[in-house]
Amino acid sequence: MTHIPAGERVLAVTARPGQESADLGGVLYAFRRMGASLALLSLTRGEASPLNSTCQRLEAVRPWELQLAASVLGICSVTVADYPDGGLCRYPTAELTDRVRRAIREHEPGLLLVIDPADGNLDDTVVATAMCNAAAQAGLPVVARTTLAARASWVIDLGAEAATARALQRSAVAAHASQADAAPHLQHQLDALDGREYLRWLLPRYQRSPRKLLAAA
Repeated sequence: MTHIPAGERVLAVTARPGQESADLGGVLYAFRRMGASLALLSLTRGEASPLNSTCQRLEAVRPWELQLAASVLGICSVTVADYPDGGLCRYPTAELTDRVRRAIREHEPGLLLVIDPADGNLDDTVVATAMCNAAAQAGLPVVARTTLAARASWVIDLGAEAATARALQRSAVAAHASQADAAPHLQHQLDALDGREYLRWLLPRYQRSPRKLLAAA
């Protein structure tokens, strides 16, 4: 595997459960194989999903599914906050930034990982903004999982580990049993992936302004 940013500890932040598997699973696997310790903060419990293949309330079951998926991906620590799924934009940026800052103090990462706000929805943009604000204050870089078409992206090659990485990613997606109705679509997306993942800096090590950086994304 090549072109993996250095970082003995990596903290990933997502808007909701499931994204760590479907979106970040391949990148998290790459970091883990390079010896990094992984931690995850999900800012919501994922209760706004229109799907529920169980008879349980989503806000109760999805955090447990996240714990199972995290164990498949080798994530050492998982925290689920209680902000409303689909409603992160209603909260002050300073409050969400402080929540991410607390996670940084707890895990002491050398690198932060997030979904590229250009590829996600409004909640993903809010997460990335809070992440960059907190990272700038802590002097930490932020890298985003993105697509080949993204400006200034670079490729990481899973190489001989690609088949194993995708198999574990599929298993992590399957751990979200309440979302089983979406599984065929997600599995189809994973089947279309090859042995490459794409990253880009949201906040490089030389520290740019998070607001200007996101505006330029």
